Amino acid sequence: MDEERQATFGPDGELETEAPEATGTNDFGEETGADETDGGFNRYAVVSLLQKAIRRGDEEVAAWCAWELARSGFGWNLWDRLQTFVVEDLAADTQAPSLVARYEDLAERWDMDSRRGQMAAVQAALAVARARSAREGANAVNAFHAVAKRRAEARERGAEPTHTFPVTADDLSSDGEYDVALDGHTGEGARLDRGSPFFRIHGARVGPEGETDTSARWKRLFLALDEYDYTDEQVAHALSAVDPAEPWAEPSFDDG
Repeated sequence: MDEERQATFGPDGELETEAPEATGTNDFGEETGADETDGGFNRYAVVSLLQKAIRRGDEEVAAWCAWELARSGFGWNLWDRLQTFVVEDLAADTQAPSLVARYEDLAERWDMDSRRGQMAAVQAALAVARARSAREGANAVNAFHAVAKRRAEARERGAEPTHTFPVTADDLSSDGEYDVALDGHTGEGARLDRGSPFFRIHGARVGPEGETDTSARWKRLFLALDEYDYTDEQVAHALSAVDPAEPWAEPSFDDG
């Protein structure tokens, strides 16, 4: 056992040189079952409660669940589930997944069921519970799978589907709503001879805020020094923000 794992704290807060051996008993001195925590709870129930506490933003319950699992030798289960929860139950823009990964690294370094390992578990649970809850990924996957099934069933019957994806084959074709996606990086775009100018003018636009001042200055400089000659109108469009009301609208240019 390395020094980091040896340096743990006992129940009285004093520094110990060796991690305490597992006793196989709960807080009441009774022999624990295979899936029983030190507090006498079923670990599956505690994991489920942890996920629900995270969804509902109950920080205290989430912290307790993480501690109970970590101190009971179920750290491996806790960290595996936390990694799932940050995908299933949080908004996509949260930084909690990065924090959980870092806390897990620390817990592994210190020994998951050590005092510091327990603290890392609690910190991770709090980070996730405080993040914005939203089952975006899970709901999207469920919805898209359901639509795919309905489309396939409708095709088998020779009927029109009652629901479709947000993108149709016609949309993702030349002159379709998402025509701009067919640049030189795609087979259709190459066939249409949509080289770098098309990409620079249309495909590389961002929105709805548009480029930062620094990024716009660099892009303007690149277009001025590029081997292709861009008109003032083309440069202005290339630097313009995408319209949030019509994010796929693109004017026609002679793109070279």
